[in-house]
Amino acid sequence: MSRPPAAREAVLDAFERIIIADGERTATLDATARAAGVSKGGLLYHFGSRHALIAGLIERLHRLVDDDVARIHSAPDGPISYFVRSSVDLESPLDHSFVAAVRLAQGGDRQAAAAIDAVRTRWLEEIGRHVDDPALALAITLIGDGLYYHSALRAEVDASALDTDDIGPVQMDELVTMLERIAQTGQ
Repeated sequence: MSRPPAAREAVLDAFERIIIADGERTATLDATARAAGVSKGGLLYHFGSRHALIAGLIERLHRLVDDDVARIHSAPDGPISYFVRSSVDLESPLDHSFVAAVRLAQGGDRQAAAAIDAVRTRWLEEIGRHVDDPALALAITLIGDGLYYHSALRAEVDASALDTDDIGPVQMDELVTMLERIAQTGQ
């Protein structure tokens, strides 16, 4: 698969940043063009409408999830370990696209809501390929959701307040070990 042109990616980056920082209603074509450092005509060359811009963001999200699913499948430490540990990765391109799509969905965009559902289904299906019990696969993906939301909310809190309630490397190792043991033994 070929990589999209840099100008197109810069427009999507700007669109995501505005949605995340200021909300989906402020992510107009004019604001996005300004933030991307392109003319409105330059933006319209790549995305003929706001709907096309949203479709581009969702296409990017699916591309990043495809990459993530490939990493789940081939992770040296195993799929459970990769999925659970990567659930706390914030500020990645995947995180930015995911958060922007969630914000669009919260604003009523049905295309974005369907994309979020499709992404969660992809992760569940991939974990299900590596775990025999469908209920355990669901539990692992829900644990990943919980870890992600916990990390995202904690990132908003003053760093000095994180000492007592943060998930550290030891707790993460214990969680992964427990999930892998359950997946192997079914208990």
